Amino acid sequence: MKLYDISQEVFGCVVFPGDPKPEREVLNDMHNGALYNLTAFRMCAHNGTHVDSPRHFYKDGKTLSDMDLSQFVGECYVAEHAGDITPDDMSAILARAGGAKRILIKGKATLTNDAADVVAQSDIVLFGNESQTVGPENAPMAVHLKLLGKEIALLEGIRLGEVPEGKYLLCAAPIHLGNGDGAPCRAILIDQN
Repeated sequence: MKLYDISQEVFGCVVFPGDPKPEREVLNDMHNGALYNLTAFRMCAHNGTHVDSPRHFYKDGKTLSDMDLSQFVGECYVAEHAGDITPDDMSAILARAGGAKRILIKGKATLTNDAADVVAQSDIVLFGNESQTVGPENAPMAVHLKLLGKEIALLEGIRLGEVPEGKYLLCAAPIHLGNGDGAPCRAILIDQN
């Protein structure tokens, strides 16, 4: 069994343009005579490797607490792609996935609005990519609305550089932030072969 950590380190992570960067505050430091080390931090729920719930773009959409945790854990397929993902590309990826209900896209790829229709009409429960947003960075809302409207969980900001295409077990459970619109997670792929 091989594990792949596909998460970004929080304090050095890529941040979506306009979002605040994570900040660390050392409250106690043993090097300065404290009895223990203690750190506080502040960050956006959508920094680094994170998940989105429908509440992110829908006023009354499901929050993370409303979502089934099984959406974030289970068999997934990693597909490599560069450039815009067209509907034909997405159909081919789904065919290669062989029934896996979680799809992760490796590479500098953008899910187009038309390809999002293909995902939304499938039985996919989670879609993930390496970008900090699903869809075009300059206009991500339409793609989010299509996928989150079908209650497909989104996993954004993953790192798949060392991961070959294929099937894996994904564990990307979000931090339990209650009724959150999103949350950071420690995403791990398990190669069971």
